[in-house]
Amino acid sequence: MIPHVTVLQLDTGFPRIAGDVGSPDSYARPPQIIRICGASVARIVTDSPESIDIAPFEEALAQARGDIIVTSCGFLSYWQAHLAAMTDRPFISSSLTALDDLAQTYAPDELRILTFDEAALGEGHLGKHQTYLDSRVGLPEANHLRQVIKSNRKNLDRAQATDEITALLRESQNATHRHILLECTNLPPYRAAIRAATGLPVTDILTCIETICPGAIAPEFS
Repeated sequence: MIPHVTVLQLDTGFPRIAGDVGSPDSYARPPQIIRICGASVARIVTDSPESIDIAPFEEALAQARGDIIVTSCGFLSYWQAHLAAMTDRPFISSSLTALDDLAQTYAPDELRILTFDEAALGEGHLGKHQTYLDSRVGLPEANHLRQVIKSNRKNLDRAQATDEITALLRESQNATHRHILLECTNLPPYRAAIRAATGLPVTDILTCIETICPGAIAPEFS
């Protein structure tokens, strides 16, 4: 039986294209998407994750029917243990949880963590993996995808987003880099282009889901 995914999604209106954690087209079976009222990008993407009002996410867990439960924002990694303890099903707050495994293979200078906002992603989000703070690279303020998400715009130019993301990674790549971790759950649509541009393997929220629940993700994104 194809695994069923529940997504606890931020309260956003920007386009969620195939490959985005909030797009039904990312999954082998239509997901249950629970929109968390009031959970805007501005409220969740913060350098003080302990200040997030987590109660709406706690309440949403009681409605979750999926075989695995995930959130739509990697900045919720601070709350991984808290929320996971409230359900008997696998729970992934963020692709940053993959650091537990990646850190066994890749040193900080070998791993790149591509994040929505480098300045906001801090110690609270990385937990015991503080040595990976210098692995961060963020989308520039003027980046098209960042502006679409930040301003909750209705139109997304996928070609422009692809060009800007791959250029950012190519221009800052060096010989030590061996793997890329995508913190932002809106970045998996660009995974294939990132791999082609850098020649590096990529981990993201969809690969994390597929690792725990094989067959849950649509083949082109697994």
